[in-house]
Amino acid sequence: MGRVTERRRVVRIRNGVAGVRPDTLVAEEPLEIRLNGKPLAITMRTPGDDFALAVGFLVSEGVLAGASDVRAVTYCEGAAEDGTNTYNVVNVQLAAGVPVPDITLERNVYTTSSCGLCGKASLDAVRTATRFPAAGADPVRVCADVLCALPDRLRAAQKVFDRTGGLHAAGLFSAGGELLDLREDVGRHNAVDKIVGRALQAGGLPLAGSILLVSGRASFELAQKAVMAGIPILAAVSAPSSLAVDLALESGLTLVGFLRGPDMNIYAGEERITL
Repeated sequence: MGRVTERRRVVRIRNGVAGVRPDTLVAEEPLEIRLNGKPLAITMRTPGDDFALAVGFLVSEGVLAGASDVRAVTYCEGAAEDGTNTYNVVNVQLAAGVPVPDITLERNVYTTSSCGLCGKASLDAVRTATRFPAAGADPVRVCADVLCALPDRLRAAQKVFDRTGGLHAAGLFSAGGELLDLREDVGRHNAVDKIVGRALQAGGLPLAGSILLVSGRASFELAQKAVMAGIPILAAVSAPSSLAVDLALESGLTLVGFLRGPDMNIYAGEERITL
């Protein structure tokens, strides 16, 4: 299987003096996700937790709602010239009776580490109905002081970022601020899928009463992934997009941006945040 990091030669200039040294970089490789043997999506990701990434992605697509929906997740034979497995193709086999979505060219998805999903036919195709409609009515309340402490806890747990400086992170926290899970990846959307997928595999969906914290901004895609997993609170250290705010208001998701130090902006669901 692929490694999370790789070493590369770099010419480093410090104070006008050049020197050659090895540098640690985060690995980035494509992962093709297949559903019942048919290609569904290709994402650029950091290798690791590939099965969780695949099933987490299918939760956000409205295909899966629980571990019982999955019969098997396996690596497919890779396309290496020497015949070895590249471990870059994962097939998710649905359990008997689970509806198979209509996989058309318009529905096929390509995701990048920078912008997330691309190529969907329209916004109507993106707005997938959640299997957990009660998520918007989740009564959880979180103290603002607890929320403000989470970015430092997330950063302290980012082990690979310390070595590479090139990874995003997603952290799942309890309402009391306990770190429940953390995943790192070149793409924020992949890190979230890995968290959601691991929860599905453990029988933990919906993720009621939890907080999802992401490094960087909060896009529509990340807001949708939170809603689809039944997560009531999404927080980001940077800004949300307008469409993410719209979705939060429509779905009952609490959306927090610019969570830095003692400060934050609450864009939706402010009733869940107590001072």
